Amino acid sequence: MSPIVDPQDESALYLAASPNTREQVLARPCPVPATAGVYGWWFRKLPAEIDTSGCAKRDGLTLLYTGISPNKPPTNGKAPSTQNIRKRIKTHYTGNAAGSTLRLTLGCLVADEVGIELRRVGSGKRYTFHTGETLLSKWMAENALVSWIAHEEPWELEDRLIASLDVPLNLDGNSRNSFYLQLKAARAAAKRRADDLPVLPNPGVGGR
Repeated sequence: MSPIVDPQDESALYLAASPNTREQVLARPCPVPATAGVYGWWFRKLPAEIDTSGCAKRDGLTLLYTGISPNKPPTNGKAPSTQNIRKRIKTHYTGNAAGSTLRLTLGCLVADEVGIELRRVGSGKRYTFHTGETLLSKWMAENALVSWIAHEEPWELEDRLIASLDVPLNLDGNSRNSFYLQLKAARAAAKRRADDLPVLPNPGVGGR
């Protein structure tokens, strides 16, 4: 049985974890453990005009997003996820907007700056930035760092962190955040534009 840890201690441990760059995460051996856990995304440059006065900051970086892997096990009899924070963080750095809500959010916010556009691909049911995913990865390599801590039930800690921290890029459970409506509107507008454009062939690669 795991020892009971004070929620404040958990938050302090989470905020004290060292942020790593894309290059560090994708190195071999990968420094991210293949375990359940909670991660945080820290930014050198903000992806939009966001009030970060309440956000955690360190060494010129600002914490804007928290995530977990795996998700809470289903209660409908389905098998639990086999994901872990190593797989999930790599997906955020190298995948596409269809498989990473963080990439979808960032791409929608920096689209004009980077020169990318959300599009429907393949069957038309998936939204990605098509070949622009590589440009989004470049932006993330320059501006987005990630920290993590292992946790046996990360969904429990994530709820507490979102309730206690200012993480403007989170949507689920974060409607109180001042950036919530602006972020929802940006993502919805990008999808509406994509719906008005022709479906593109799936390029077969993400943001590698």
